[in-house]
Amino acid sequence: MPPISAAESARPWPSPTSNNREQASQATVFADFIAPPLKLFETASRLASKPAYWVRGEHDWQACNWQDYAAQIRQAARALLALGVEHGDAVAILSFNRPEWSIAAYAAMSIGAIPVGIYWTSSTADIEYILNHCKAPVLVLEDDDRFDCVEACAERLQHLRHVVQIKGAPKSLANRQTMPWQDFMVQGLGSQEAEYERLINKRLAAIQPQDTASLIYTSGTTGPSKAVMLSHGNLWWTANTMGQLFHVDENDRMISYLPLAHIAEQMATMHNQVYGGFAVYFAQSIDKLGEHLKEVKPTIFFGVPRVWEKMQVAIEAKLAQATGFKATMARWALQVGQRWNAQDQAGMRPSPWLTLQKNLANKLIYRKVQEALGFDQARLLVTAAAPISPESLRFFSGLNIHVREGYGQSEACGPSTLSLPEHTKIGSVGKALPGTEIRAADDGELLIRGPHIFHGYMGQPAATAQTIVDDWLLTGDLGHVDEEGYVYITGRKKDLIITSGGKNISPANIEASLMDSHLIEYAVVCGDGRNYLTALLTLEAQGLADFAKANGLEVTPDLHKHPKVQAALQKAVDHTNELQARVAQIRKFAVLTDPFTIEGGELTPTLKVKRKVVLERQQALINALYAN
Repeated sequence: MPPISAAESARPWPSPTSNNREQASQATVFADFIAPPLKLFETASRLASKPAYWVRGEHDWQACNWQDYAAQIRQAARALLALGVEHGDAVAILSFNRPEWSIAAYAAMSIGAIPVGIYWTSSTADIEYILNHCKAPVLVLEDDDRFDCVEACAERLQHLRHVVQIKGAPKSLANRQTMPWQDFMVQGLGSQEAEYERLINKRLAAIQPQDTASLIYTSGTTGPSKAVMLSHGNLWWTANTMGQLFHVDENDRMISYLPLAHIAEQMATMHNQVYGGFAVYFAQSIDKLGEHLKEVKPTIFFGVPRVWEKMQVAIEAKLAQATGFKATMARWALQVGQRWNAQDQAGMRPSPWLTLQKNLANKLIYRKVQEALGFDQARLLVTAAAPISPESLRFFSGLNIHVREGYGQSEACGPSTLSLPEHTKIGSVGKALPGTEIRAADDGELLIRGPHIFHGYMGQPAATAQTIVDDWLLTGDLGHVDEEGYVYITGRKKDLIITSGGKNISPANIEASLMDSHLIEYAVVCGDGRNYLTALLTLEAQGLADFAKANGLEVTPDLHKHPKVQAALQKAVDHTNELQARVAQIRKFAVLTDPFTIEGGELTPTLKVKRKVVLERQQALINALYAN
């Protein structure tokens, strides 16, 4: 067994912003602190026989209860100790969402180590960078495909000693110990098991709020990833706050399908779950999400804007097929739902007559749509991670589907604002979480302060000093806070377009408006240093197919050039322009024939466009848009 380090309870990476005032404030905020892994074991004791997670088998979902989940985590913690993992070491995880991801992460935290998620879509270069940067001695990966990516850079990995493969048996890797998951899980058994248990309990008891609990590597829309250091106190406070706001408990359920390397999914699947006790259903893949929603009927669901927009396209395609009385009823129901929910979201009491119409529409329309989506038992639906068009939110409200917009970032442990029942304004991302502050600087940049703000970027003190100033997080996002405390986001500071006429234009909301069209999947607005704006568009495959069918067109590789398609795209651009000041209107557009993909490098794992990549790759086309 490895000896106890002299730095057993020392903080691996001290906060560069720590000061006496901050420490005194934290002592009050974290008075009731309980470390996330300790909270997990407490929840497991309370809910022993209730389901903690479900895995989709060949024919149905199979459950694992809380008692067994906790036992698996302690067994994995013993195994990590047997492999020589020290306090403060990183344990890297490269896998799609599955129980072993959470088990490995909580096992690492239980022994004072730090889980590091790597997006399962990461390139070999990204994997190499993260493993060397965090100096992980242990890597848990999913399958042969991910193993091959690691093998391709193995000679350049300076710190990796052990590779654990969840599915299948790993190949040998020069100078590293490789083993399947089942062999890893028995590493801590035998004569030293009791001593490992003693050490686990000691390290659990020693966890302090300021100790680093997780490294979140930013998805890098504009440059190399930075390692966001989140503390146990950050995770505890955020999960505790969210649980109190939404009263989650063991009767709730959610589907885990977005990357667990991303803070939003990690908070939901792991930390919010532990504090609420609800069951997590691990998706087989993102492609199976539609099927899973109807099988699971989640009470809680988080989706990035592209997920909601794809749902909207599918629903509107179905509604467009309705004729006669059914079409009339659908339009009526949408109008009633939008009017009733607009009043309800503003804290007003809708009239009895409008409520009567809404109840009738619920029986005739809403319930059927909700059941078809799998949302008939949902009570909390959230969108975040990127801008979403207000039109999309209004569309769903017209079907009595309440999609609540939030805002946050990895550096704030996920959420910083939320739209709550009776406190919602479409177009706003809600109000600041209780116990936090948000204000706009003189240049419009939003600043956030609270117990959920990260402790810095690992190994990058200069970047940290530029991001945390006087305890305020400089978000890099532009926006404002209205007199009622509602927060509005207008775009990213680094994405700001400055035209040749000196006008500052944020492209985010323009792009979100364009993407509200059924035909447009992604939009990238251009115009930095130019005298007008243009846009690069990629088309939504299903939306284009539906348009072709409705207009009697043949689906061909050149369909985007057809005059009817071009006219429809121009109509979408014109609609967006109506919402913009003249200087922010799109004058020309071009259609890209190849879709943006994660694998192609144009999208982050959470489906946000990497603007810098797209603009660099399409420079010739952009120049052509300004040729005349």
